[in-house]
Order: sequence, then C-alpha cells, then structure tokens
Amino acid sequence: MTIADVVVVVEAQHSTSGLRPVTVAADLGHDVVFLTDTPDRYVDLPTFAAVTAAAGVEVAVGATGDTEGLLATVGSVTRGRRLRGIYTNCDYNLPVVAAAARKLGLPGLDPDAALRARDKLVSRQVFAAAGVPCPRFVHAVTAADARAAVADLGLPCVVKPMTESASTGVRLCHTVEDVLAHHGTISAVRYDARGQRRPPGALVEEYCLGYEVSVETVTVDGAVTVLGVTDKLLGPHPYFAELGDTFPSLLPEPVVAALAETATAALRAVGHDFGAAHTEVKMTADGPRVIEVNARLGGAEIATEIEAALGVPVLREVVRMHLGEQPQLTPTRRRGAATRYLMPPAAGRVTAVHGVALAGRIPGVTDVEVRLAPGAVVGAPTSNHQLYGHVVATAQTPAEAARRADTAANQISLQVENAH
Repeated sequence: MTIADVVVVVEAQHSTSGLRPVTVAADLGHDVVFLTDTPDRYVDLPTFAAVTAAAGVEVAVGATGDTEGLLATVGSVTRGRRLRGIYTNCDYNLPVVAAAARKLGLPGLDPDAALRARDKLVSRQVFAAAGVPCPRFVHAVTAADARAAVADLGLPCVVKPMTESASTGVRLCHTVEDVLAHHGTISAVRYDARGQRRPPGALVEEYCLGYEVSVETVTVDGAVTVLGVTDKLLGPHPYFAELGDTFPSLLPEPVVAALAETATAALRAVGHDFGAAHTEVKMTADGPRVIEVNARLGGAEIATEIEAALGVPVLREVVRMHLGEQPQLTPTRRRGAATRYLMPPAAGRVTAVHGVALAGRIPGVTDVEVRLAPGAVVGAPTSNHQLYGHVVATAQTPAEAARRADTAANQISLQVENAH
C-alpha cells in the first residue's frame, strides 16, 4: 500500500492571499491539512470555501498556539500518512511552527530566530547589541515608564504593542497625553488578536522620519538571496496602514543596495537561517533604520508581485523548501508589478460600491478584489485589518505598473452611511 504524503498548513493571515499556501501545497501533489483552532475566523474570506473544498484538502481543528498542543494535533491528523512538512505564513504562529518542525525533524526556521523576529522588543534589543541601525526604544511597562520614554526619545514618538501584526495598535503620538492614553489602551489588552498573551506594557520608539520599504529575501543553506526591494505606500498618520506596494523599487540603485544591506544585517542579527523574510526598513536623513523583521513571505499581494515581475513563483518555492526541496529563485524576466489596497473612507454602513468593473478595464490590471457589499459595516481605517480589497497591475516597468494600479484603485469608491 502506498503511503500518502501530507503537508500541514497552520493557520493563515486573514486574507485571500493568506490561504494560498494551502492551494500551492495541494498543487504540488500532496494531501493538505489546514489546521486551525477557530475555523470561523476565515469563513468571511471569499475563497475559503473553495480552497478548503478542493481535492486533497481537509480542515482540522486543534491547538495551534503552543508547541506541545500543536505536536499532539499534528500527530492525530496525519496518522497513517507521511508528514512532509509543516508551514505557516501567520505571524502569530511562526515561533510555534518553527519549534514543532525542529522537534519533528522537518525543515524550518531556527525556533530562537523565530522568537526574536516575532517580539518587537526582543528584535530591538538584538539589533542594538549587533549594531544594526534601528529606532531608539523604551519598553514602557507602566505609565511612568511611558512618560520617562517621552523625555528620553522626544516627540513625536511611536507607541505600539510588541506582538501584533498588520500595524494593529501602532500609533504616532504628538503629545505626552497621547502617549499616556495610547500606552494605557495597549496595556489594557492582555491577549493578542489570536488569543496569545501579550508582553506587558507597550513599546515606545523614536519616530524615524523617512520613507518605508520592505526587503524581500529567501535564506537558503544560510545564505540570503535578496529578491528585491518593495516600495511601500502608507496611509496618513497617526496610523500606519499600508495602502500599496510597487515591486521592484523605483529608488536609485545605491539606495536600494543600502536598504538591502541593512535588512540582511538585521536577518543575521536575529539568526534567520531558513526560508522567507519580509524586512521593513525606513530611509531617513541618517541612513536606513530597521523597523522590523517578519520571518515569512511578505503578506497581502507581495508574492504575486514578485512572481509577476521576476517570473519566480516565490510562494511555491518557499513551500517547497519546507518540504525539504531546493528552491529555484533565479529570475526569468524583469518587469514591474504594483498593488493598491482599498480602505473604507470612514466607519459606517456601506450603501453602495462603485467602479469595480471600471477598475478591471484598465490595461495591465490582473486582479480586482472587493470583499464588501451594500449592508456591510466597516470600521475606521486604522490598520491593515480594515482593508476591503485590492487591485493588482503589471507592466514592463514598475513605474507604469504603479500608475495603472493607482488608476484602477481610483475607480473604486464606497458610499458609507454613518452607523451612529
């Protein structure tokens, strides 16, 4: 009797792109178990039903937030089959999955590196010790700590939780009162978005004035391959929601090289030794400053952009790495791709959605997704969790792709009626 190979995908980012590893693993010819502790978390995603109903894909419910619980669940759901790999692209589960892979003798990131990258305070401490340029910071456990941090770092400053994702809870504060109020808001929440206990207090950081990029890399046999730098478009402060990406960067080559070099130094500092990383860096008047290392592929549509621009199916290749295979990362073309993410104009109830068909008629637009319909209630745009869709465009150059994506996004508008 032939023993089937099975791949376990643990949780996902809450997006259409977050579910793609399930499809990729199935397309590679393996049984796939999508393991989650809360299936209802994903039911509002348009593709969830289709992805999990595909041949060879099953949804299993079990512990995903701690290593021993995950190991027990994996052993149960894979019994009678050969476990080829365990994978996640979800920030909240990266350290647990890395530790489980290590105990199972499967390919994966060093568990200590996953922990260092996951906790923004620990990352800051590691960067400072290694001489990697990053914002000055204070771990403010109490309100008195937060007040002292302002005296040390100056205003404005950034106040953020240490283990959230998607810019959740990140805020630029211009006054001491703002800092104390936001510190109190963060400190009052004991558990993160996936139910894991947060570290106490908040991180108060120097505000690095400059534009932000992300550096997309894959580490193979300890060597870092830089696939490229992504130009990021952020929304207005006091929040840090991401509104767009363009790949590869339009910046001058010396600037791109300096940003990539700084990101690589950050990866070395945290001990990143395997797989993908998405490192956010700001270019300031004093040079690059690392904002954070995410020990996974870039979220949202970045993997799609890389494949469209370079011909490298990077998500497939990274999944293959977690199955013990050697990735193929050599570009086969040089084009450009861009995504613009759609945010509601305000909180309220959606009464109409306009322009979706128009967006799809723009030359070079390859994907238009709108996840809202009249009657939906939307929140104020404070983080990436308020995104309701995207447009993706490609072209011969990243500059033209960006113009196409901007034009397509501008066709789409929501009418929102105040919910109060």
